Amino acid sequence: MSLPENVGVYGGGRMGAGIAHAFLLAGTSVTVVEVSEPAAVAARERVETSLTRARERGKLPGPLPEVAARLSVSTDPGVLAGCGLVVEAVPEDMELKRRVLASVAAVAPDAYLATNTSSLPVHGLASDLPAPDRLVGLHFFNPVPASELVEIVVGPKTAPELVGEAQAWVEALGKTAITVTDSPGFASSRLGVALALEAMRMLQDGVASAEDIDTAMTLGYKHPMGPLKTTDVVGLDVRLAIAEHLAREVGERFAPPAVLLEKVRAGHLGRKTGQGFYSW
Repeated sequence: MSLPENVGVYGGGRMGAGIAHAFLLAGTSVTVVEVSEPAAVAARERVETSLTRARERGKLPGPLPEVAARLSVSTDPGVLAGCGLVVEAVPEDMELKRRVLASVAAVAPDAYLATNTSSLPVHGLASDLPAPDRLVGLHFFNPVPASELVEIVVGPKTAPELVGEAQAWVEALGKTAITVTDSPGFASSRLGVALALEAMRMLQDGVASAEDIDTAMTLGYKHPMGPLKTTDVVGLDVRLAIAEHLAREVGERFAPPAVLLEKVRAGHLGRKTGQGFYSW
């Protein structure tokens, strides 16, 4: 098997739990690290709920107790010492991610490191690492169990052999990889956010309703989900953070529209809060 026998995931939120799910289904042992005991308990519940759903869909490669037994959850980063790969999956904050990656490198110096960032530069995240050549971007998509795509982001110091390993890992997970250079927003976030921001401006200008704008893309262009509903699923706060980053790096065409700023300020973050561009 091309996957490491033991994989760590630092961060057990929706994305981290989904990444853990994907590696468990591929046959590895997975250790999830969280910052507190309540967060660790919640992370385990997320992964086990996801595995139960996979069993109900006939997607689980073995009895649920056996698959779940390969999952461990801890608040101690030291448990990652035996991992061949550790995937960072904490919120999209540069300094937080850098601290997490540095702490992982300290306890697991022989592990390959991957960041699940959707827009932050890999070279910036690698700047404090003793071995920046051992870091690669593995941008999984939400929801991870159902998504077929992983974006491999190659930093300027990422070792070529690590890129090959990452491509093999994605294949072993049963997903498809695209490989991109380390640039603002990569390929997927840059294109996805550009479409979403224009859809928001159209809604703001009264061109059409959210439902009709989304239907234009699902029926007219065969997108599986419209850009506004996708924003609700991703999280309006996540989309805002990416848009602000792209505006700084690429230009004002990525400046977030007023409707997005207003909704985030109001706490309407999409599906996770029950209200965004849609009611959930």
